Amino acid sequence: MRILIYGLNYAPEVTGVGKYTAEMAELLVAHGHDVRVICAPPYYPQWRVHEGYRAGRYTRETLRGVSIWRAPLWVPAQQGGLKRIVHLASFALSSLPLLARLAAWRPQAVMLIAPTLFCAPGALMLARAAGAKSWLHIQDFEVDAAFDLGLLKGGQESRLGRMAFAAERWILRRFDVVSSISTRMVERAIDKGVDASRAVCLPNWVDTRAIFPLPYPSAFRRRLGIPQDNTVVLYSGNMGAKQGIEILADVATALAARTDISFVFCGDGAARRELVARCEPLSNCHVLPLQPVSMLNELLNVADIHVLPQRNDAADLVMPSKLTGMLASGRAVVAMARPGTSLFDVVSNHGIVVPPEDGQALAAAIVELAGDPARRATLGRAARRYAKRTLSPQAIFEVLEAKLAGLADGAARQAGESHVEPQPAAMGAASAQQAGNGGSTLQEVEQSDV
Repeated sequence: MRILIYGLNYAPEVTGVGKYTAEMAELLVAHGHDVRVICAPPYYPQWRVHEGYRAGRYTRETLRGVSIWRAPLWVPAQQGGLKRIVHLASFALSSLPLLARLAAWRPQAVMLIAPTLFCAPGALMLARAAGAKSWLHIQDFEVDAAFDLGLLKGGQESRLGRMAFAAERWILRRFDVVSSISTRMVERAIDKGVDASRAVCLPNWVDTRAIFPLPYPSAFRRRLGIPQDNTVVLYSGNMGAKQGIEILADVATALAARTDISFVFCGDGAARRELVARCEPLSNCHVLPLQPVSMLNELLNVADIHVLPQRNDAADLVMPSKLTGMLASGRAVVAMARPGTSLFDVVSNHGIVVPPEDGQALAAAIVELAGDPARRATLGRAARRYAKRTLSPQAIFEVLEAKLAGLADGAARQAGESHVEPQPAAMGAASAQQAGNGGSTLQEVEQSDV
């Protein structure tokens, strides 16, 4: 099946939406599908374009069997409401020529990854022109988050709010399939006007063979000079606005006298500089830059306790992607979430949940677990079992492929075809690449300046 994936973020970004979009594309290729991707140069979570890429160029490359077309993007040095809108809109506009070019490829399915909905009109037009089915996969409800986090002013009941949510509702109702990463987020999509028959839950996944409990102390404990009998509290991931990571410095400060508890904070993002400044005078804190994928399992295993902070106004808008690795590592998790949210539902049975933005409750949960190794072990085993049972790529991709097959059959019927020619089931990544590129191997080529 010919599948076009259209989204802002992609590999080599190692966290957030780009990580999951790339893994989805690669697994689809491994299953014999012909996949092409339109995306931006990698910039997340550092908010600067990665070395080896240019923000103002169209480029084309092949990564692990996936043909990738990158469009220019404006990346602001500092994020704000208007700057964020211009940032998203710059990619939506610059990617239009690539959509037009790939229309001739005649994809059978066009999958848009949100954020950003700015790209939705182009995705829908391409699907219609190519006779393809359209699929919107929601990683974040960006309109809700923009108002709740103060990126857009005026509130949801303002004139701007009503216009934004009306536009969102109009867009959602025009996709053939709308999926999201938790049951609560799917329910929210239905509340926004998506027909339940077109809604699909497609959770983020984790390779439990790559992320697993180590039978020995992590190399990071030795590298950071943390005593073997200390309890390590780890936060690893994006350090952005919606994470509310400023509370981590509050908790580390409150527990500075506990020499048996060490904090490790790893990642990058807009809030990192402030976190570093606040943690610098604290002897119980270690702040690390973003680590390579090859070190992820070692990093996650330095934790005795994973912490997952959340702002109160974003707690039901997102299902943090970092949670999957936390659970798979087999360590205890303390998360901030409200009852009735997907995050609460998952963690409450496999960890400890405290209210969002409640630093005292978070500190108390850490102290409680630090003094109870047996409970930490019990929670870690439960988390690991949940990850293996529920978050494996195989189970999730069965749902994805079944829905894609249904879309292909529907498109064939609409086109008056009697059948759809099956793809070879054993086609590997190299064969799929050749099928999409006339047998040639693409190298990265800079095509034009913008």
